[in-house]
Amino acid sequence: MERTIQIPTPPWDMEKAAERLKFEEEAWNTRDPERISEGYADNIEMRDGIAFINGKSELKSFLVKKVAEHTHFRLKLALWGALKARMAVRFEAEWKDQFGQWVHAYGVQVLQFNENGQIEQRFASQEIVTVLTNERKLS
Repeated sequence: MERTIQIPTPPWDMEKAAERLKFEEEAWNTRDPERISEGYADNIEMRDGIAFINGKSELKSFLVKKVAEHTHFRLKLALWGALKARMAVRFEAEWKDQFGQWVHAYGVQVLQFNENGQIEQRFASQEIVTVLTNERKLS
């Protein structure tokens, strides 16, 4: 049975943009590549740190690898601004790496959406640091 999703669509006001961002945060926190990719257009162009992704099939491969390498992944998104079909977002994420070390990332994302509310472009710049268990911010 195929799942039908109803995601908010642009043009954004701050309330509608916050709704769409909540959908994005919830999808990432499932750690399910299929669920996450629902929010992205087939022609997605994306930069995630040093990774460059073009197209949904590359995105799905990237997500499968990321989910496997980042266990206990948790994401928190905060809307900075929204206009027409664009958003500026602050984010924080935490996960355990393949060596069992906790990692904390924080940074900004610029998102461009299509008329269906799917992300067509996502560019993220981030700082990544290792942290001790008692220094974690997201649990």
